[in-house]
Amino acid sequence: MAKVTQQDLDMVAVLSRLEVAEQDKEKYLGQLDAFLQYVDNLAALPTDDVEPLAHVLPIHNVFREDEVRPSLDRELALSNAPLKEDGYFKVPKILED
Repeated sequence: MAKVTQQDLDMVAVLSRLEVAEQDKEKYLGQLDAFLQYVDNLAALPTDDVEPLAHVLPIHNVFREDEVRPSLDRELALSNAPLKEDGYFKVPKILED
């Protein structure tokens, strides 16, 4: 017996802003119902002894150590700027007074 009704499918379509053609509604009802049955099967599995995971693979911090290095010269950084003032990029004002 299907858990998903025509009204459920219509509501999902409205909420997701999808247009579902009439000839496709039966197909999508079956697919949505099959998906929800699969989720029910997963919910029935015993997971009391399973630790929650953030990732399925062991991931370690891949960031490099911070180190002080010379940065780009200010004049070189500003060399292609369309507007500059006092050693800084100048941008058009976007907020009103």
